[in-house]
Amino acid sequence: MYCAASAVISAQVPRGRVLEGGCGWRLALWSATVALVCCASAGAATVTVNVTDPTGKPLPQAVVMIEPVTGKLPAPPMASVQVAQVKRQFVPRVSVVTVGTSVAFPNQDTVRHHVYSFSPTKNFELKLYSGVPAQPVLFDKTGIAVLGCNIHDQMAAWIVVVDTPYHAVSDAEGIARVQGVAAGNYQLKVWHPGLQGASDGVSQPLTATAANIDKAVRLPIDMNPLVPQP
Repeated sequence: MYCAASAVISAQVPRGRVLEGGCGWRLALWSATVALVCCASAGAATVTVNVTDPTGKPLPQAVVMIEPVTGKLPAPPMASVQVAQVKRQFVPRVSVVTVGTSVAFPNQDTVRHHVYSFSPTKNFELKLYSGVPAQPVLFDKTGIAVLGCNIHDQMAAWIVVVDTPYHAVSDAEGIARVQGVAAGNYQLKVWHPGLQGASDGVSQPLTATAANIDKAVRLPIDMNPLVPQP
């Protein structure tokens, strides 16, 4: 792939020349870094996914994941992730984190909560507490963790743990944008708590190039647990 910045830098720093002051290696290192960033950015795309329900209405809080067909991509743990308790609800209701991410569970209510998950992805309990627990919870396995409160049955939340750096959650308009997707062949996966019969989500092939991509995904949800039922 051609990178204009790389060509400019190469022209400005002739091969074999040692710069005065002995700082040539620093300029060379800086030049290489700029060239790599430039080339990586030139080949990256933004994937925009429009998620709707069976009636075609926008579906907020759907998790979009883009996973390579072969191999794994570096997906470092995320920083400063929290799922708060506010007005006897989890906020946010749906989260996506990478493997190895620690999640804090601050209680911002005036009542105590007992947060738990019995999911295979993460089994834990934070027994009756106020304020912020001393230690966050480490999510070290891919999958979906369903959260609840042992005191308030109406409270529920979902944490999706992934091993890809390409992920997003759809907004109020059902739009999820994943930026910086490198060229390659992927599986585009979309998941929502309403997918009772397809816990792993709905998937389709995706080929990324340097051009931005728009996708529309209609999820066959049975019901939406994020919306109060009459």
